[in-house]
Amino acid sequence: MLNVVILAAGLGTRMQSNIPKVLHNLAGRPILGYVLDSALALNPTTITIVVGKESGQIKSFIGNFSKNINIVIQSEQLGTGHAFKQSIPNLLDCPDNYSSTLVLYGDVPLVRTATMDRLLKSCKNGLSILTSFLNDPNGYGRIIRDHNGCIKKIVEHKDANNVELNIKEINTGIIAAPTSMLIKWISKLTNNNMQGEYYLTDIVDMAVSEGLFVDSRFPDDYWEILGINNHIQQVKLERIWQEEQARVLMDAGVTLSDYKRIDIRGSLKCSKDVFIDVGCIFEGNVQLGSNVKIGPYCVLKDVNIADNVIIEAYSHLSSVTLGAGVQVGPFSRLCKGVNIGSNSKIGNFVEIKNSVFGKNSKANHLTYIGDSHIGSNVNIGAGTITCNYDGLNKHQTIIEDNAFIGSSSQLVAPVKVGAGATLGAGTTLTHDAPADQLTLSRTRQFSVVNWRRPGK
Repeated sequence: MLNVVILAAGLGTRMQSNIPKVLHNLAGRPILGYVLDSALALNPTTITIVVGKESGQIKSFIGNFSKNINIVIQSEQLGTGHAFKQSIPNLLDCPDNYSSTLVLYGDVPLVRTATMDRLLKSCKNGLSILTSFLNDPNGYGRIIRDHNGCIKKIVEHKDANNVELNIKEINTGIIAAPTSMLIKWISKLTNNNMQGEYYLTDIVDMAVSEGLFVDSRFPDDYWEILGINNHIQQVKLERIWQEEQARVLMDAGVTLSDYKRIDIRGSLKCSKDVFIDVGCIFEGNVQLGSNVKIGPYCVLKDVNIADNVIIEAYSHLSSVTLGAGVQVGPFSRLCKGVNIGSNSKIGNFVEIKNSVFGKNSKANHLTYIGDSHIGSNVNIGAGTITCNYDGLNKHQTIIEDNAFIGSSSQLVAPVKVGAGATLGAGTTLTHDAPADQLTLSRTRQFSVVNWRRPGK
């Protein structure tokens, strides 16, 4: 039986924001979401989040998670021990079934599930603490060990003397213990310290006084235990996390032009021989096939890209599927459910929305296509516009296979261009164009004799 308690009641005043600290973003999502995901992977019996008075936004966010999560409010900021005490009514502790409790923090987002699991396994007989070594331990409580290397207490930074301040091993605040013991210790906490707060860390003294061995575990990577209290720490952890994601990609065979200039704000899955240039942003769920090349400063959100696709610089793709061999960009924008068939080409300054674009078709320059169904082997000339919106409703344009659309044409939807049809350049199409025929609409060209441009 496992209880997870997440302490998230901090005021976050250093963020200088109306948004709760734990809802600020790391790699495109609230930092509390990372903590919840890792905790849920442990399959806990209960999860309780301790929040402050301004809890409405946090409650709304938690509502997005399927598992029932308890929320309790710490109305006064009286320390971590007091915050944990608010969760006790939600903890399950059955005498016939071993129960442990894991304490996490809502502003420490990157602790791995595996690290949590190791900590839980080490607390069977008492308290276990997640500790780490930092070159700059400023602000963290210090781990005080005896001559045998056993933990005997934790000293908060503000209460530490000069000798203790030189200790590099720090308390992360993350602990695990048998639930019954933890509840007993919490009931005995006092606030006899410089801050007048109830420290959760004081339970170490209680465990030691009872003759219990206080165990500890370390994270695999130091950045797992880094917290976010201000925007500087937020940015630093963002870059650390982005570089870690970049490392995972490179280990899997992806070539990055510069691992420091990539932002993954979701899930990025890559097949073999993928190349990603500088400044690219990946959001939501992105899948790249083999031999895909992404040019500089592209933004891809919720896209599925097949093999041998080339996306040139500064292209933006959202909710898009690209078939094999497609070329896109530079400066293309594809969004809202676009599906591009294999070996098609979408060129510079082309925008496509909510449309199917058939295989071996192309729109090379300066074109807008919306709410359309484009067949195979279609050529769309520069400057073509599908006029899909009448001010109230959207209408569909259909262009069948092997059609040729001349440059600077306007297709006023709803309208259909038959298979093999040709639209002459400059045509404004308001009625269906028959298959295999030339359709055009132009005024007669003429010149005015003896005309002179007005002068000043």
